[in-house]
Amino acid sequence: MFLSISTTHHPATDLGFLLHKHPERVHETELPFGKAIVFYPQAEDTRCEAALVLDIDPIGLVRGKGRAEGLLDAYVNDRPYAASSFLSVAMGRALRTAMSGASRERQEIAETDIPLEVIVTPLPARGGVRLVHELFEPLGWFVETTPVEDGDALTGRTPNYVSLKLTGVARLQSLLNHLYVLIPVLDDDKHYWVGDDEVEKLLRRGEGWLDSHPARDLIVRRYLIHRRALARDALERLAPETRNEAQAPDARLTPEAAIEAPLRLNDQRLDSVAEALRASGARAIADLGCGEGKLLQRLVRERWVERLIGVDAAARDLEWASKRLKLDVAGAPPEGRVTLLHGGITYRDKRWEDVDAVALVEVIEHLDAERLPTLEKIVFGAARPKTVIVTTPNADYNVLFPNLAMGAFRHPDHRFEWTRAQFEGWANSVGLAHGYSVTFSGVGAQDAAHGAPTQMAVFAKVSTT
Repeated sequence: MFLSISTTHHPATDLGFLLHKHPERVHETELPFGKAIVFYPQAEDTRCEAALVLDIDPIGLVRGKGRAEGLLDAYVNDRPYAASSFLSVAMGRALRTAMSGASRERQEIAETDIPLEVIVTPLPARGGVRLVHELFEPLGWFVETTPVEDGDALTGRTPNYVSLKLTGVARLQSLLNHLYVLIPVLDDDKHYWVGDDEVEKLLRRGEGWLDSHPARDLIVRRYLIHRRALARDALERLAPETRNEAQAPDARLTPEAAIEAPLRLNDQRLDSVAEALRASGARAIADLGCGEGKLLQRLVRERWVERLIGVDAAARDLEWASKRLKLDVAGAPPEGRVTLLHGGITYRDKRWEDVDAVALVEVIEHLDAERLPTLEKIVFGAARPKTVIVTTPNADYNVLFPNLAMGAFRHPDHRFEWTRAQFEGWANSVGLAHGYSVTFSGVGAQDAAHGAPTQMAVFAKVSTT
């Protein structure tokens, strides 16, 4: 991956003072995943260009502590080659002082808008070229994109890659902070674990521009890899006027909930899942991706349920779930009946593997398609509960929502929405591979042509005796 920054400010070689990198030298910075190299292809008074190149060891990366999951995803992907959070981390290490806006020899220039040109290539554009323009143009940049052919056929992924060129007049610090935040936003992923400290990074790098950006909410969600609690925290701090609206879990509808609210679809969905779990004979149930605990709240009232486990990667959502379930007040469920676990559902976790049933309610569509095989191995291959229940939106039905644009998803966090044929094809394939029979049903009012708004699959483990 390659990042180039150039200026025609006179004398242009002052860029070296702003970056704290001498134009006549090659500068190397060791990183946990490789090496960042800064050099100057051109250093003249009329034009000066600095380039940052990353040399990443893809094998060493797999053996490290990154977020690669599964053999194929670990060894065959674009992580070492396309601009991503790796590049942001390298900028933060190699250009740290410039990003702070400080320059010992040229502070007056560091605080001045100067002509700048940037090239980033190859840059993932997950969301399309239009999104690249929507992110950078409101910040005053003139945006040019050139398609880059990708060779991602081995993984079956078809992301878009572009060579990005930005031109404009701004402070160098502003440019670097825009790139630091928006490159991983366009990649829509990160190579490291994202926690509360990432909110602080986002607010620091987004100071002065993010709060008023028209795509603020999307930037926040993607930068925090769709961790709902973290995104809510960041948005409340960026826009304090929304804080009162977020004091209770149900105070503000998500886009998906707003679309589906007239149908009372969420209530119907939870009732359908609860009934399917009861019919399965399950007594111990794990709700993976439990969020704020709505299904757990529905099930804890049932006498036939002996043990409930909720798993979610968002600590703040688990806090809401705890409040919803009244786990910290008198009259709470008996100790051991409800357990909330902080963890990712695409990582094996033996703490919940002994349950009778697993529920994945409106969860799989929030995962990148290439992560689904990992989830399948964890749930159907390792845990192997007697019953697995999966619900997901029925894309066939979307045309019937009057306030949903043609081709749009019900929620901006969704990575895909399947038709009935696609869902049944996936579910039958999983069942065949892991020894489960599958039955399908719809949730909500059935349309003759488009089916029900939600589709549900109930996997039952086939006895081998």
